[in-house]
Amino acid sequence: ECILSGIMSVNGKKVLHMDRNSYYGGESASITPLEDLYKRFNLPGTPPESMGRGRDWNVDLIPKFLMANGQLVKMLLYTEVTRYLDFKVIEGSFVYKGGKIYKVPSTEAEALASSLMGLFEKRRFRKFLVYVANFDENDPRTFEGVDPKKTTMRDVYKKFDLGQDVIDFTGHALALYRTDDYLDQPCQETINRIKLYSESLARYGKSPYLYPLYGLGELPQGFARLSAIYGGTYMLNKPIEEIVIENGKVVGVKSEGEVARCKQLICDPSYVSDRVTKVGQVIRVICILSHPIKNTNDANSCQIIIPQNQVNRKSGVW
Repeated sequence: ECILSGIMSVNGKKVLHMDRNSYYGGESASITPLEDLYKRFNLPGTPPESMGRGRDWNVDLIPKFLMANGQLVKMLLYTEVTRYLDFKVIEGSFVYKGGKIYKVPSTEAEALASSLMGLFEKRRFRKFLVYVANFDENDPRTFEGVDPKKTTMRDVYKKFDLGQDVIDFTGHALALYRTDDYLDQPCQETINRIKLYSESLARYGKSPYLYPLYGLGELPQGFARLSAIYGGTYMLNKPIEEIVIENGKVVGVKSEGEVARCKQLICDPSYVSDRVTKVGQVIRVICILSHPIKNTNDANSCQIIIPQNQVNRKSGVW
């Protein structure tokens, strides 16, 4: 919503942005200080002194990383919202296999040294990566007998003779799928996802992921600032009493007895719970660890992916 209000303001629309919360970003906010996190989840007492100053913490409600070459980064550059943000490169991506954590290879040298695969498997995997890098959906000469709109990903893996462990980490740690449903779908989408991963990796080297230095809440705030510069109006702590509808069309929003009229309304599903249907759910846990994670070379920041087959689940854990 913040991204849209920023872009609409830039394009000359008159925007009023209302939020029932006292902070920007709704579900995508970063909670700071730590005391506020304790309050939000009704935890008794206050954070222990060993956790340092509460202000030093920014805890994302919905953690996400940005692909260095992805759409959002392109949008941030295009709108120049990058002026308001500082980014950090995530130090590594790790994958869980057989009870241990392994680094997802980020260079050819790492791939050759990795104990994720045997020697012959590495050669086949390298061939597969070269194929993906050269693949161009607009140039049939790069297809090598694969029809991107018909051949399934399962068949592409078969073509390169890749084993189950490699399929697991390719699908979940490179193409970033949560389930294995993609295996029986046309391969074009998966190949493009792996390509995006490789291109993002090529930008900074350590890993393909970027992260705002002070938490994800910086993103909505950056776009809110953009909106304000172009004349958008912001109202935090503004309870929404009713969405006003006339002749089946939204014409305004009622708040604290007043109606703000509009031509268009954009909101997240929690504001219109009677008009949306729940189709699935994501289970999230916020864990605060007291020690670095084994086998991550004490990385300051990392991502750990647990493919579904490793823990007999229907979907992966990130």
